[in-house]
Amino acid sequence: MTTMDTVRQQPGITVQITKKFKDIQINLSKLRKLVKTVCARFNLLNATVSITLVGDAEIKRLNKQFLNRNSTTDCLSFNLSYDGIDSVKSFELVINAERAVEQAALREHSGQAELALYVTHGLLHNLGFNDSSLRQAKKMHDTEDKILQQLGYGLVYNKALSGSKRKSKTQD
Repeated sequence: MTTMDTVRQQPGITVQITKKFKDIQINLSKLRKLVKTVCARFNLLNATVSITLVGDAEIKRLNKQFLNRNSTTDCLSFNLSYDGIDSVKSFELVINAERAVEQAALREHSGQAELALYVTHGLLHNLGFNDSSLRQAKKMHDTEDKILQQLGYGLVYNKALSGSKRKSKTQD
């Protein structure tokens, strides 16, 4: 059984959330606000964003099916938009909620914060960001953290890096 939540955020922005992984506590209104914030930041006023929360097995299956990668991942993002004049952007995000729970425990922050990171990451991919080079990845991850800090999550991606830098400095 799955649950689905559809809410119109602002004129032109529709967010659909389907939860197929039950072992995570999430605040749906915070996820909708996150999507709205990312869209507004990049002047995207007309979009449908569908988010599906799944576990490791399902995301591994989808990763194999669509990208021919036989591994699990944190998120998959698809831009299903038709690029005609005045077209509505259509983004599909499949988020690994099981990994979010595990990583949140390791990084010592909430599952909601880790989930927000994955949603932001997927949306940024759909908006043209790329993380295939070190320079591009840094720009993308810095942008993620700026957005997440703006929404009160603090550092999420770079938290692990700053923590490891602190540890290595104290070990010297």
